Amino acid sequence: MTGSMHERSRVLIVDDSVDIHRLLKIRLRDQNLDILTASNAAEGLRVARDVLPELILLDIDLPDKSGFELLAEIKDDPHTHDLAVIFVSGSVDSQDKVRGFDLGAVDYVTKPFDMAELRARVRSALRMQRLVRMLAQRAHLDGLTGLWNRAHLDVRMCECVEAARRHGRHLSLVMADIDHFKALNDTYGHPFGDHVLQEMARMFEEVARSEDIVCRYGGEEFAIILSETDHVEATRVAERFRARIEGAVWQEHEDLRVTASFGVSSLSLVTIKSPESLLNSTDTALYEAKRTGRNHVIVAKAEEGVRLGAARSRTA
Repeated sequence: MTGSMHERSRVLIVDDSVDIHRLLKIRLRDQNLDILTASNAAEGLRVARDVLPELILLDIDLPDKSGFELLAEIKDDPHTHDLAVIFVSGSVDSQDKVRGFDLGAVDYVTKPFDMAELRARVRSALRMQRLVRMLAQRAHLDGLTGLWNRAHLDVRMCECVEAARRHGRHLSLVMADIDHFKALNDTYGHPFGDHVLQEMARMFEEVARSEDIVCRYGGEEFAIILSETDHVEATRVAERFRARIEGAVWQEHEDLRVTASFGVSSLSLVTIKSPESLLNSTDTALYEAKRTGRNHVIVAKAEEGVRLGAARSRTA
């Protein structure tokens, strides 16, 4: 999940000089970088939000607003807040340097710059950015299962809901809860219970699509974010998860059958298009699945009161 230290990094150059774009593209071409360019602050902000580059080289003097104002916008946006920014400016005023660092820039290079020094500063900033991302990523991993944890789910839910609302796309959430997990722990012991959780995580990742975000929600609960997926397709996905778990054979206890209950909801089923509404709607559907017999999939009721269906297993 952390990625290779040798993977290509994306660097965005925000400068109104085409000559600077051309120069930096030529001089940085041996640094394993994908170079993107923008000629003004508005374009720079759009590219930064869409691409999330690892590093931005930012000029102070831009035609529509200052680089300082652009950096403030970048740092105020939760999606771009963590992007590394180096000011590359003709200003040698110490107050400009202080202001840049106070706003969150990681470095400040003055023009005309020495290319060997600039390359070294770019490499240093990228190394630091990779380290910060690696540490942040580890903080979002569940230690037992290796899945993303609740903290990561909360962050990605906010990002995915905002993106779905902005672009008018479908978004669904699936939640799962292992049936009778306490009894399983009491009967077979907590080490085996941990093994079940680990195997459940493996089965979720085995069935999940590459774009799905699989998380351990907490305890014996899991959550899967399904981008560009309506509640009908999300129900099919949840049923595949359910069937895979029910069909698992446990070598230590071949007579044991572990099952899970599932709740499904979609942004189309909630009036307030928010992460909290989607999570609460899915959790309510999961509770209904547990209440009505377990080992089946329940789709949340639309808030207008229309029941949109449920998929039940024959063995529920």
